[in-house]
Amino acid sequence: MFATLRNAFKIPDLRNKIFFTLAIFVVYRLGGHIPMPGINTAALGSFFETARTTALGLYDIFVGGGLSSGAIFGLGIMPYISASIIMQLLGAALPYFQKLQREGEEGRRKINQYTRYLTVGIAAIQALGVCIFLESARAPSGEVVVIFPGLTFRLLSILTLVTGTLFIMWLGELITDRGIGNGISLIIMIGIVARFPRDTIATFNMVRIGAMSPLAAVIVAAVIIGIIASVVLITQGQRRIPVQYAQRVIGRKIYGGRSTHLPLNVNAAGIIPIIFAQAVLTFPATIARFFSGSDFVQTLVGFFTPANLLYNIVYAGLIVFFAYFYTAVVLNPIDIADNMKKYGGFIPGVRPGKNTADYIDRIISRVTLPGSLFFAAVAIIPAIIFRKINAPFVFGGTSVLIVVGVALDTVRQIEAQLTMRHYDGFLRKGKIRGRRG
Repeated sequence: MFATLRNAFKIPDLRNKIFFTLAIFVVYRLGGHIPMPGINTAALGSFFETARTTALGLYDIFVGGGLSSGAIFGLGIMPYISASIIMQLLGAALPYFQKLQREGEEGRRKINQYTRYLTVGIAAIQALGVCIFLESARAPSGEVVVIFPGLTFRLLSILTLVTGTLFIMWLGELITDRGIGNGISLIIMIGIVARFPRDTIATFNMVRIGAMSPLAAVIVAAVIIGIIASVVLITQGQRRIPVQYAQRVIGRKIYGGRSTHLPLNVNAAGIIPIIFAQAVLTFPATIARFFSGSDFVQTLVGFFTPANLLYNIVYAGLIVFFAYFYTAVVLNPIDIADNMKKYGGFIPGVRPGKNTADYIDRIISRVTLPGSLFFAAVAIIPAIIFRKINAPFVFGGTSVLIVVGVALDTVRQIEAQLTMRHYDGFLRKGKIRGRRG
């Protein structure tokens, strides 16, 4: 990884993309420290110290601490994630959106436009829920969070939070277009990474004052290292299907006649299932703020706290579901089989066409299950361990999973660009350059 980054800085164009991405990170983190008007940030911070193990604490991690600081980026990018989930589900269910998906670039442009419109609506609903929550929140000392509650505060806060979400969405698109990596995933990752130093310092302080035993600190470090190693191992894992290409004579040349393989990743969906599952689980908690006076709703929300068994079961189920769903979006066995047949490729012992598509679909289903179960276990079990030993890394498994997954994906994209530029450099040194004249 470090060698890849070192080589990337040797290429001016790639170096500029990396610096551009880092500059966007700085803008995002600055916005996460600009408070909304009328917020007592000290009281809000004190409230979140007691709520860090709740769904609100989990949401705060994904927005880079913007919610606990009452920042203009308090909603983060999560409304856009929720809108993307809805649009992808509609694409699998409604013929109109399926038609758009088949229309190429023009269809994708329309889907992105609908996603942005839906993001505005979801962000407005969540912003209103956040305003109601802020008006009712109190610090442990009884100090209010909102200095002047009322209609003016709500309207101004909704406008601020929705604008902040749209601005973050724009920053993510800038990274995707002009920087390195997937902008939305990197925005989420940098928000999580920003909290690591504080949690690390808190862990050392707890060991120093005796609130945590040295053995517990060693367990935290061992679990985090184990997560990183296992995620890298599983992410790089592949199921390779042998493929044979028949010989074809075109003119005086012979093409094909070689053996290769079709690589199917154990985790083809990456960290998307984790992000999608979190977006689904945190959205109802925001909606529940509209019914803060209902005992039934509060009891129901209580079942969906990260420390509850029902929450963990639903969380694991959502991870597995989105792993299969997103893998089906990324890998279409029918398209793979058709492309193989078009170029004279076949899997030994399997008939081309439908039989090949069914065979590939069966293999994808088999390799996706252990990968998704592994990520569900890593997302849940470390968090339970950390809560038992009272570690500050309350949601360690989920956080480390996202950070490592996004980092690996970004490094792969840098390596791809390095390979492309090395290839260009080879051409510039050969005879093709001399023929331009």
